[in-house]
Amino acid sequence: MGSECENRVRKPRFLCLHGFRTSAEILKKQVYKWPQSVLDSLDLVFLDAPFPCQGKSDVEGIFDPPYYEWFQFNKEFTEYTNFDECLQYIEDYMIKHGPFDGLLGFSQGAILAAGLPGLQEKGVALTKVPKVKFLIIIGGAKFRSPSVVEKAYSSPISCPSLHFLGETDFLRQYGNELLESCVEPVVIHHPKGHTIPRLDDESLKTMMNFIERIQKDI
Repeated sequence: MGSECENRVRKPRFLCLHGFRTSAEILKKQVYKWPQSVLDSLDLVFLDAPFPCQGKSDVEGIFDPPYYEWFQFNKEFTEYTNFDECLQYIEDYMIKHGPFDGLLGFSQGAILAAGLPGLQEKGVALTKVPKVKFLIIIGGAKFRSPSVVEKAYSSPISCPSLHFLGETDFLRQYGNELLESCVEPVVIHHPKGHTIPRLDDESLKTMMNFIERIQKDI
């Protein structure tokens, strides 16, 4: 009886992927502004990206270094360097520290998180770990490299997904494009820009409903 009860209350476990040229510690600080009721309902694991920051970080002077990046890209975001290495790094971490139920990502981490279920389905990423079942996407978008796009979004993203869209986020248009690739996405709109917002009462209700829903599927 006891073990049945424990299974029923296991928290959804998310691997959290930070933004470009930030860090696991920075994402943790931003996410931990959320209400305790949310944080108590999720098991969040924060991972530093594999590559030390190769240029100036937008968060210099706001958050302390070190800063990391998942992969490098050209100005148009259509060509990536160290992308396969990045996917392997994430999979290796998931093998050693998993299993994980879902992915949470912000900015570059959100682009990665949202693309991984499709890449996993196509057998080009995360082939040795359980299927990604849930997504929490904050300030996200789609990949733009044709070879990655072809595999990541060839089928709709069918796992339950929660998306944060900021009114003044420079990625807002691309975040909306990502929604079109998702089956029944849940959306939280907030008035801020490209950031991890605090949750008002309505957003909190939406988020708790999403967590309750996915809790039943773990």
